[in-house]
Amino acid sequence: MPEGPTIVILRQAIEELNLKGENIEFAEGTAKIDIERVIGQKVIDFRSWGKHFLICFEGFTLRIHFMLFGSYLINERKKMQVRLSLQFEKAELNFYACSVKILEQNAEEIYDWEADIMSENWNSRKAEEKLEKASDMFICDALLDQKIFSGSGNIIKNEVLFRIRVHPLSVLGKIPEAKLKEMVRETRAYSFDFLEWKKKNTLKKHWLAHTKKICPRCLIPFHKEYLGKTKRRSYYCTNCQVLYGGKK
Repeated sequence: MPEGPTIVILRQAIEELNLKGENIEFAEGTAKIDIERVIGQKVIDFRSWGKHFLICFEGFTLRIHFMLFGSYLINERKKMQVRLSLQFEKAELNFYACSVKILEQNAEEIYDWEADIMSENWNSRKAEEKLEKASDMFICDALLDQKIFSGSGNIIKNEVLFRIRVHPLSVLGKIPEAKLKEMVRETRAYSFDFLEWKKKNTLKKHWLAHTKKICPRCLIPFHKEYLGKTKRRSYYCTNCQVLYGGKK
């Protein structure tokens, strides 16, 4: 599943095409929306919020969520059914295996930009307040909660927890305040590291925990389990990642 930094890369690539203010000349695909509605419409803006890519029109927003297997191509096509193809005078955007929805509001009225870990409006204090109110939540679930860390996914979760040396089944209410603040800082910091490494196609080379078998600090086997209410894969070291509350 694409995480926030990957959606930012898509947005930046489309911004380079200078399509803002351009009309959609033709649209097609298998998306269960009124595709005819967007034909002839002027694009007001392209935005990203967490894992959502947003195409903004006057009075409504087209939301694209890539789910587990979604993908896209710009000025190219795959040999498979396109979920949504948007054709401009000078470019073509093609989206595959994704969720497409029309939201009957402007994006600014729908989304909390202060929750987006990649946004210039990111508000770390608000994230800390949300963590304080979710005292019974496992930290592995908190890092995947899009209301707290919009754009954070499983890679970010595993890498951040390894960086801050916290066990994924630690309970938020048992974790020292300073450690929670560190988690908030590292989540945003790692997301921008992720962005730069992804652009250079070197992201996997920098993984310390995600999909790894041996802890690079302790040189002992990592544990791999599907943990928390989300049941997403966690890679962690029982020696250097501290368990606060909870049970091993």
